[in-house]
Amino acid sequence: MIIATPAPEDATGPVAAMYEDDLVADGFVHSYTAAMAVNPEAHDAFVALVRTVVPSIGVRIYEAATLGAARAIGSSHCLIAHGRKSMKAGVVDEAGLRAFAADDDSAFTGAEQAVIRYAERLSTSPREMTDADTAELRGHGFTDRQIVDITLAAGLRNHFSRSLLALAGPLEDDPLIAPELAAALRHRAEGDAE
Repeated sequence: MIIATPAPEDATGPVAAMYEDDLVADGFVHSYTAAMAVNPEAHDAFVALVRTVVPSIGVRIYEAATLGAARAIGSSHCLIAHGRKSMKAGVVDEAGLRAFAADDDSAFTGAEQAVIRYAERLSTSPREMTDADTAELRGHGFTDRQIVDITLAAGLRNHFSRSLLALAGPLEDDPLIAPELAAALRHRAEGDAE
């Protein structure tokens, strides 16, 4: 990464808090956190926006939208980070996530699969979206508020993933996810980037 990121030993204030959150949750500072620490106010605004969409849709649907968008974009950082978060939250197990990396979404519920498809379409061809896309979500029982928040969740992942891709941040080994699973998710993302 060509930008200089704040060193953990020199971090103070909001940057120190961001790093501490990673250390407490995962035991290390993620490269994407370091990149966002260059502008901690923007990071805080992003986190605040995420917190406004999760209550109406819940963690499972948020993670489905996030994973669908990250897979469509080809973001290794977000596939690995949210793959791990999805497993930790009980959204999907390792076998289901490995299948997801191979475009098999059968480990997810029908509603979650619809959200994944919606997030992928938003991430690849938003100009081609029509009422039929939201009608599919409505057919799974999502309310207007939930449809808006699913859209925002996928859009937020586009913002974050595309920013990380543009900054060419390094992808560190994540000790909290099996190396074979991380490799499958990385391969999926790199395949989309080709």
